[in-house]
Amino acid sequence: MRVEQLDLSEWESALPSDGFEVFHRPEALEVVARHTDAEMKLFGGFKGQQPIALLPVFVRRRSVGTAVTSPPPGLGIPRLGPILMPTSPKRRKQEKVNQEFTEGVLAQVGTDLGLDERLASAGVESPMAESVLDRLDVDSRLTLFRMICNADYADPRPYSWGNLGVEPNFTYFLDLESRDTEDVRKSFSKSLRREIRDAEDLDVTVETEGLSGARDVFRATQRRYAEQDEPFSQTWAYVRELFDALGDRSRAYVARDGDGEYLSGITALYSNDVAYFWQGGAKAIYEGTAVNSLIHWRLIEDIIEDPPVESVTTYDLMGANTERLCRYKAKFGADLVPYYVVESPGAAMNVAKRAYQLVQ
Repeated sequence: MRVEQLDLSEWESALPSDGFEVFHRPEALEVVARHTDAEMKLFGGFKGQQPIALLPVFVRRRSVGTAVTSPPPGLGIPRLGPILMPTSPKRRKQEKVNQEFTEGVLAQVGTDLGLDERLASAGVESPMAESVLDRLDVDSRLTLFRMICNADYADPRPYSWGNLGVEPNFTYFLDLESRDTEDVRKSFSKSLRREIRDAEDLDVTVETEGLSGARDVFRATQRRYAEQDEPFSQTWAYVRELFDALGDRSRAYVARDGDGEYLSGITALYSNDVAYFWQGGAKAIYEGTAVNSLIHWRLIEDIIEDPPVESVTTYDLMGANTERLCRYKAKFGADLVPYYVVESPGAAMNVAKRAYQLVQ
């Protein structure tokens, strides 16, 4: 396998038709690169001229050391990590692609971090013969690696074999392929169906709005975090640029009362196959009825009947790693789907993660 660093146009050409996150899209990555203090590096693995693997990483250098992350922290990116596109359906060859790409990318990252020189000074005669992941541990106090993989990346074992920590996280995927709205609504819990029905009986409208709606959702989200004394590092400039850059792949669903006053809202983002609940959804009660369920329902209806991207068949509800949210999200009857967090292990790394603001 040949591993190369790509520019955004090469990255766009190499993307597959599905199996990647909305933040893997070049227009999203371009915005992210402008709003992080890390250096973006886009890697592609090739068999001949055929792209078979991709990975974006962000390298942040500080006086205390270097952090290599995918995604960068603080920008509301739920998952990123590698995309695998093996040309063979055989398990052995797929695992070979995964292993070789993992080592190839980290070899290039290791070179950028000066690990070759460190190994040479330590008396290692042939650095490229060493396990690349071992090389990242040459000075583990100074180098932090953290990656939140996308849900389609199901095999993080090459990282655990390299002494990195691997832990599962979870999200909720609601499968909407070949289903009509009646079938989907019947699959909800009885209490969720009642909530939606009660909200439909109110003088409440839920419409898709443009940038002004996204701004209202952002401000409501910002207020909610402040009320809970939780950090919220995203800026309106970042959210605005991302919303604009994604074009039809971003929608703001806003609920308003009969006087047009904002009640609640959700900003949704769309990859080629998944719609993501991204921002908003703070608890909102109007005349004794919760309105967020109605917003989710309008979004789900549109995925089935009027999606901004025709190939979208899944709604990612998020929130499956927070116990208090699970009680609500489970009412949608969605599938619990794992994804993996890969990171440098050890107590020293826990301190480093806080220093690099990797712990939200």
